[in-house]
Amino acid sequence: MSEKRHILSIQVDNEPGVLSRIVGLFSGRGYNIDSLNVAATNEPNISRITMVTTADTAIMEQIKKQLHKLINVVTVHDLTESDYVQRELALIKIHVKADNRGELINIVDIFRYKIVDVGPEHVTIEATATEEKLKAFIELVTPMGIKEIVRTGSIALYRGN
Repeated sequence: MSEKRHILSIQVDNEPGVLSRIVGLFSGRGYNIDSLNVAATNEPNISRITMVTTADTAIMEQIKKQLHKLINVVTVHDLTESDYVQRELALIKIHVKADNRGELINIVDIFRYKIVDVGPEHVTIEATATEEKLKAFIELVTPMGIKEIVRTGSIALYRGN
């Protein structure tokens, strides 16, 4: 069986230790977490964990069953085979000189990102996009000299109802 990327949306009780138990389940069984994002939902006592991992179908079924067994896990959804909206936020600090500042501004405009900080030798970009679009932007500006990148990891929701 071939491995593929899975996006899990896990609703949990918003209580201390829940994330630790979920991460422990993954590390204890040797599963890797490619991306992890956690925040409260519109219900203050429920948090949503969006997790990206790579596994074959059989392993993913095992993971979902084991997650369902954990106390404080409310729901587990694998969005991978569904119609969903996915985004990632990144702050990217890029080294710029006077001669390439205009080029960078044009690239930022094309991607519809925002410049959120400017210094004499850097520009910080706020980028919200799919992982693929973000990767394309990073590849394009890498020759300019990326000083730092910080990323949120994926967040995702089902489309429609």
